[in-house]
Amino acid sequence: MSAKIPTPHPDAAPPDTTGPQGAGDASPDGGPRPGFLHDLSLSAVLAGFVAVVVSYSGPLVIVLAAASAGHLNTAQTSSWVWAISIGSGLTCIALSLRTKMPVITAWSTPGAALLVTSLGAYSYAEAVGAFLVTGLVITLVGLTGVFGWLMRQVPTAVVSAMLAGILFSFGTGVFTSLKTAPLLAGSVLLAYLLAKRWLPRYAVLVALAVGVVASAAGSRLDVHLDRIELARPVLTTPDFSVASLIGIAVPMILATLASQNAPGMAVLTASGYRPKDRLLIGSTGLVSTVLAPFGSHAINLAAITAAICTGPESHRDPKRRYVAGVSCGAFYLLIGAFGSTLVVLFAGLPKELVAAVAGVALLGALAGGLTGAVKEEKDREAALITFLATASGVSLFGIGSAFWGLLFGVLAHLVLTRWRRTPTPAAA
Repeated sequence: MSAKIPTPHPDAAPPDTTGPQGAGDASPDGGPRPGFLHDLSLSAVLAGFVAVVVSYSGPLVIVLAAASAGHLNTAQTSSWVWAISIGSGLTCIALSLRTKMPVITAWSTPGAALLVTSLGAYSYAEAVGAFLVTGLVITLVGLTGVFGWLMRQVPTAVVSAMLAGILFSFGTGVFTSLKTAPLLAGSVLLAYLLAKRWLPRYAVLVALAVGVVASAAGSRLDVHLDRIELARPVLTTPDFSVASLIGIAVPMILATLASQNAPGMAVLTASGYRPKDRLLIGSTGLVSTVLAPFGSHAINLAAITAAICTGPESHRDPKRRYVAGVSCGAFYLLIGAFGSTLVVLFAGLPKELVAAVAGVALLGALAGGLTGAVKEEKDREAALITFLATASGVSLFGIGSAFWGLLFGVLAHLVLTRWRRTPTPAAA
């Protein structure tokens, strides 16, 4: 006698098969997943903190340089820093909690670099108008799903190779720092290795603590905080001109989508998550649009800082790494509330310390990218081309190497696998 297999009710929810991102709230035993407090861990919070340190110690400097080039006053500059910090913080927290993935967002670094050379040619109101259009276009591109469809056509090996290429310079940065600050960089590396052996979950925390102590011992800390005051957002009425739309908005849209959002999606994918492109790209574009009148040029998915939070250094369990995204967002909000006042705290950290800590924090993600790149033999050459092009740092037409690595890798994949003529079987 055969047993009758029960038929699921037509309205029953399908089982959760979303993988490591833990989308939905089901636990392995079928009950509700534990809440945020249960998933909270020191290593994930630290990963979010390190991501913020890297953001404010590097990319923000470009924003401040653009503000100076555009002759912005102190109030406008503070409002700009407030807008991009608040935008990044809100999207990090909301999207990480919504998707249960470590979604890390940030301001567009290539977009800021573009403004260093172009902002001075337009009035600030015209620049704000271009920021507004940029946000609207990116929102539409994200919500329509076109961007996500294109990303899904890219082979996994190419995506992993692009991730490895992005992180390559950060991995070598640990060792190049030995030339200018051997004691500092060496102590960070040694502390990380020792902690990785006996306290693996806190290896980055130990490395950061030892690096700060070494910096202080070598009189390398240059932190001066005269006063702390809350930021005051400045609302600017946008002005639209054809010149600013062509000179700022068009290249900003291309640079943000190709050099920021594409690698950001790739980082999540290479880490085993399945990000929803319409939600992520559409949300960041919408927040960019809302905050544009306050100076936000573009909020987008992060890549480098995202890799800090998506790897095993954040947490061994991929389903609990979303806490790093929430942590990163909380630190963004804290710093953004004070505008540019607290930026001096990060600006005073030695660049070798930031490079060394970022490098060791990204070792796990770099190893994962390299592993994924060479896993499939048929895709190894395309992945190698992707890795070399991305790691080269080449920038063409204002678009960074991550996009060109992706493009060259896809072309190589098509030539080597898709456009190969199938041999005709020999007649018997």
